[in-house]
Amino acid sequence: MYRFAPSLLALALIACGAPTQPAPEQPPAEAAVVHTAPAGAYTLDKAHGSLVIRVNHISYSNFTARFTTWDASLNLDPAAPENSSISVTIDPRSITSDNPPPGFVDIMRNDFLQAPTHPEITFRSTRVERTGPNTARITGDLTLLGVTKPVTLEARFNGGYAGMPVYDPNARVGLSATGSFNRSDFGMTYGLPPEGTNLGVGDRVDLVIETEFSGPALPPQAPAPTTP
Repeated sequence: MYRFAPSLLALALIACGAPTQPAPEQPPAEAAVVHTAPAGAYTLDKAHGSLVIRVNHISYSNFTARFTTWDASLNLDPAAPENSSISVTIDPRSITSDNPPPGFVDIMRNDFLQAPTHPEITFRSTRVERTGPNTARITGDLTLLGVTKPVTLEARFNGGYAGMPVYDPNARVGLSATGSFNRSDFGMTYGLPPEGTNLGVGDRVDLVIETEFSGPALPPQAPAPTTP
C-alpha cells in the first residue's frame, strides 16, 4: 500500500480542510510594577522583614526555622537595577523554630551554626542581573562559619512609593527573594545523613526572604500661601 510521508500527509489533510489544532494561547507578558520609589539608600524595616530557612529532615518534612535578629541595607537604582546593591548581616544566635523541644535551639546555635566562635553571618551582593520587568538575579558572597562562597538569590521587586506626608514620609520598597546553598560547602557537616541513608538533616538549605525597606524622606514642602 502507498504511504504518505508525514509532511505530505499533513499537506493533504490541510488541503482537504481537515481541522487543525489551534496554537496554545501565550500568557500575557508581565508588566513592570508602577512605582514612585526614588534611587538612594534604604534600610530594612525590621517589622516587615522575615528570613526563613528550610532543610530536609529524614526525607519526611522540610524543617523550618527563622532568624529574628538581622539587618540589611539596600542601595537602589530603579532606572538601572544592575547598579543596585544589598548587604545583609545575621545574628546566628537569633535562630528559632516553632515548638522547639528543650535544648534544641542550643543545638541549632552551637552545633550547626557554631555561634560562639562565628557570631555573624553576612551576605554582600557582587552582581545584580535583571531577569524580567520585576525580577532580578542577585549573586553575592555569603560568609558562614568563617567560609565565604558565592550564593545566588532570585529576587522580585514588589513595588514602592516616594513617601506619604504625615503617614509615612519616607520612601518605601518591597522585595521578595528565594535561594539555596549546600551547607557542607561552608564546612557545616553536623547532622548530615550517613552515605546511603536519610537519617539526618539534609545538605541543601532553602532560603525564603520577605522585606520592606525605608528610604529617602520626602523633600520639605513649601508652606501653603496664606489668604489675606
